[in-house]
Amino acid sequence: MGELAAGAPPGPPPSGSRFAVGWSAVLGAVLVVSAALFAALSWSVLLAGHPAHLVALAVAAVVGLLVLGRAVRLARRARAPRHGRWLRLLGRAAALVAVLAVVGSFAYLKPFGADTTAVAAMGGGDGVRVTDAATTITLEPTSGQATRGLVFQPGARVDPRAYVPLLERVAADGVLVVVVKQPFDIGFLAVGAPDAVVAAHPEVTAWAVGGHSLGGVAASSWAGANSGTAKGLVLWASYPLGSLADSGLRVASVSGTRDGLATPADIAASRSDLPASTTYTAVEGGVHAFFGDYGEQPGDGTPTVSRADAQRQVVAATTSLLDSL
Repeated sequence: MGELAAGAPPGPPPSGSRFAVGWSAVLGAVLVVSAALFAALSWSVLLAGHPAHLVALAVAAVVGLLVLGRAVRLARRARAPRHGRWLRLLGRAAALVAVLAVVGSFAYLKPFGADTTAVAAMGGGDGVRVTDAATTITLEPTSGQATRGLVFQPGARVDPRAYVPLLERVAADGVLVVVVKQPFDIGFLAVGAPDAVVAAHPEVTAWAVGGHSLGGVAASSWAGANSGTAKGLVLWASYPLGSLADSGLRVASVSGTRDGLATPADIAASRSDLPASTTYTAVEGGVHAFFGDYGEQPGDGTPTVSRADAQRQVVAATTSLLDSL
């Protein structure tokens, strides 16, 4: 009487088990859906950038599928969890924080995609050949052998292709230009990138590094640590990470007077960290997003000059610095 008859169906799963199934199913689904969503929203940009971003999205999707598989296994077992209540709560809270951190990171790291002008420029221009690789975009003159080189690091979360139209004009001046594809489009994750570029091009005898915004900060860090290799530094709407006042570098600082992100005050405050010989070019009416072709950027100022006029000044200041090497 006190025992279940043989073959009788089991009772409903304990409430703790039902919650564990639902919790695992929700977290797994959030990871899978968010990874798929962010991949779909930026697919062409992610394919063109550093592979780390796509790999991270794929890993998140796989982990989500594994968590969903765990939910299925828990549902089939239909038994109460063996761990203590507080340990279960702590584990669930940790899992929630981890999932929110992953999804939040994907949302923040959604890149600013290159516009159609920049994408078209990947085909090369007059006298410039463009080579797209997994971690770099190389622009080289088609006539003669370049002996001057520029390693360029993009701004944070900006599609590296966005800088090709401007840098093609620099390359047309006889300069080898290599645009770094940064992991997750963050400069500090590619601070050492110029090492491999310099090693791959022994024909270049005079190197400069540079970058836009956070990319310029990362480039300044490499220049300061490698003053024996780097002769020049090009800062587009950017400033150095530390003092380079006694570095002996030839520096060009190009900024916009209407920039809402690297403001004129920021540029002025960085002067003491740069050599006294630094050349400053203030593009009157220029904004942060004019240093690349990727559309508008939140937090930026309102321009009072055309993008074409501003970019002509940016290119002229850059080629002038490289001509001096």
